[in-house]
Amino acid sequence: MSAAAAEVSLFDQATLVDPYGAYKTLRDRAPVHYEPALNVHVVTRYDLVREAIRDTQTFSSEFGNFLDKSREIAFASAPPDIQRRLREINERMVELPPTMLTLDEPVHTRYRSLVGRLFTGSEVKKSQPTVQGVIDRNIQNLLDAPADGAGRRQADFMSAFAFPVPLRIIGDRLGIPEEDRPLFDEAATAAASGLRLSPQTPEQMVHRGELALGLQELLASLVEARRRAPADDMISILANSELAPVEDDPARLLTEGEALSVLQQFLVAGHETTTSAFGWGLLLLCRNPEIQAEIRGNAALVRTFVEEALRMEAPVQGLPRLVTRDTELGGFPLAAGSMIMLRFGAANRDERQFEAPDRVDVHRPKAGMQLAFGSGVHHCIGAPLARQELNLGFIALLDRFEDFRLAEGAEPEAEPSFILRNMPKLPICYRVRS
Repeated sequence: MSAAAAEVSLFDQATLVDPYGAYKTLRDRAPVHYEPALNVHVVTRYDLVREAIRDTQTFSSEFGNFLDKSREIAFASAPPDIQRRLREINERMVELPPTMLTLDEPVHTRYRSLVGRLFTGSEVKKSQPTVQGVIDRNIQNLLDAPADGAGRRQADFMSAFAFPVPLRIIGDRLGIPEEDRPLFDEAATAAASGLRLSPQTPEQMVHRGELALGLQELLASLVEARRRAPADDMISILANSELAPVEDDPARLLTEGEALSVLQQFLVAGHETTTSAFGWGLLLLCRNPEIQAEIRGNAALVRTFVEEALRMEAPVQGLPRLVTRDTELGGFPLAAGSMIMLRFGAANRDERQFEAPDRVDVHRPKAGMQLAFGSGVHHCIGAPLARQELNLGFIALLDRFEDFRLAEGAEPEAEPSFILRNMPKLPICYRVRS
């Protein structure tokens, strides 16, 4: 256990909500720090995170067992009758094999290449009118909020804009029929909740399980339907494209479980993280009101602001890697079979890489060096779409509104989570620009 362990525990409630002080302590005193609560070594310094990302032979992405153990811990906390109900639900679900996130090369590329064409620069550019339309429709939610006598409107930014915009866009991208949107929206939102640490009642645990089953059944039926009648969407691509041959596995269509596994990853990556980035970005504008006027009407400065928002509040705070051989990282020994946790959120505030890292700087050079989307072969495939949504979204928000502030008495904070960093509510007040 590192010397910093006596004063830093990443699982303290206060640290889960605001980890940045703990991150600095660890970067300075124990950049590879053993965290007994999850039996992982936490890596917090930018250069060491990048080093581990690049060395995929030593630091493997086949960390599925780590996620399984986390789910087992949550399951064990449930009362016996709830465990029984959850087992019944689980027995009806399709087993999901490892795909993109938890695989190494060359198998990882088999799956990634199937959907990669949806996120090329040309494809993302082609989608801009659709994305802009979704943004404009949800801008109306903020326009429709009631105004006080001084003309100030008040709304919860998360429910009015940050949640519905990415969710609608990923649903469109996947090809979810309109009549299935209510189930999809609720289930997709719940899918990310398993990565958080907020307490859940037994009833909520069962409801989340039922939603997961319902979502699987919906997606499986759509995969089957698209095999009979393809459309221009991601589900059709997954249903009808062949995996490239690898070793003893010839070219073939995805199994039902493989298709569902890829789709579930896109649900979290395609809306939860962008929702969080919208929320944290708007909070930064509220806390730094001078930036609103500075970047309004300047697309280049908005782009840098988006990178700064991603850097300062990485929606995915960290992901694990499996150590495949006895090695060391930054002089710290690591045994084969141990787990490390790469903390993107800590690396993004490393003063060794970013000057004045706790300050928003819309003129920061090389702001895109932030690691919110990861790096290397596992760099987030949906990053171009997320950046498009965020840039168009903040341009539209600043064009239509001004004087964004926190609503009186509002104290927004993150929901406790070791993986994701989301903000459930963001009460704001603002004015419509004339």
